[in-house]
Amino acid sequence: MTDAVMALNAGSSSLKAGLFSIGGDELLASCLVDRIGPDGSMSIKLADGAKHMIENLELSSHAQSMLAVVKQFQEAFKELNIVAIGHRVVHGGDLYSSPVIVSEEVLTKLSLLSPFAPLHQPHNLEGIRIAMNLFKNVPQVACFDTAFHRNHPWVNDTFALPRKYYEEGIRRYGFHGLSYEYIALELKLRSPYLYEGKIVVAHLGSGASMCGIQNGKSVASTMGFSALDGLPMGTRCGQLDPGVLLYLIDQKGMSVSEISDLLYKKSGLLGLSEISNDMRTLEESHEASAKEAINYFVFRSQREVGAMAAALGGIDALVFCGGIGENSRCIRARICERLQWMGIELDHVKNDGNEFVISSDIARTSVMVIPTNEELMIVRSTCETLDI
Repeated sequence: MTDAVMALNAGSSSLKAGLFSIGGDELLASCLVDRIGPDGSMSIKLADGAKHMIENLELSSHAQSMLAVVKQFQEAFKELNIVAIGHRVVHGGDLYSSPVIVSEEVLTKLSLLSPFAPLHQPHNLEGIRIAMNLFKNVPQVACFDTAFHRNHPWVNDTFALPRKYYEEGIRRYGFHGLSYEYIALELKLRSPYLYEGKIVVAHLGSGASMCGIQNGKSVASTMGFSALDGLPMGTRCGQLDPGVLLYLIDQKGMSVSEISDLLYKKSGLLGLSEISNDMRTLEESHEASAKEAINYFVFRSQREVGAMAAALGGIDALVFCGGIGENSRCIRARICERLQWMGIELDHVKNDGNEFVISSDIARTSVMVIPTNEELMIVRSTCETLDI
């Protein structure tokens, strides 16, 4: 019998799952259903390195996708016993600052937060409900992307609006908290001295943000009330003057749904380049618009590193993670180019080799690459919450 804990991350059109030994010490298998719908694909990777890909799946819903994932895991482990399931939930609001065992009451409270994260929260909660139906006697734990940021200083938590709106929940929540918590714990293991220092972590991927961390605690985040703020992303706009929204409503007659579609799905790298939301595609392109999109991404990243360092009152290390941060040597190098005044200086051989430390031996500020692992963080939190 193989006892395991499953981590689930239900996105708008994808479902990621990880199967771990109890405590999260060993990854047994991972599975990804991408592009849920008629053109979907599923890939499964086992701990022994074996990979399997199924193309052109017709999984039209998250429920079908969940069944397909469970079937893949059961085929790989004939006597599989899932003892707990942990879920990524984007928004915990000001209600939850740590993981929580899911009940109907918890689900009701979390559903009330859906307007705060309309493109993420409903899918996260749907994933939980499906898992509860499939595994009726298995405890489910919600792990929140916002929880890591709940102890921000008030000045990093509020907007300059009338106070009643803050009390109603309009505040800077911050996101990607599972990723940042994992990076902080990895840093504590690998470099305890730096862990206690002032760290800027750049989670750069299709979704992108930065976080200022000291002593393993979040001090400030580039993301605010929603997952739109801060850095430009694959299809999301990042920081935007709110006057632009007033103009679009008043002068262009755009509806809330049209503006939501624009900001979440048609902006960012895709909107700027008019080519792709994928940084790899843009780096390979010779089109001027692709180069301009990259230039904007790099500039905003440089600017936000400075903002996070200011919030921390200094910087001892810059850590890259996420799909772009972990893999794009060029983007890392370009971001660091104009940050020498912070004591940042790359060793380009180390950077090209994707080493753990990519700064030069004489640099005042360390620069590192640490692959993030949100699924492992979910499993660790689940096991700790359930004391298993």
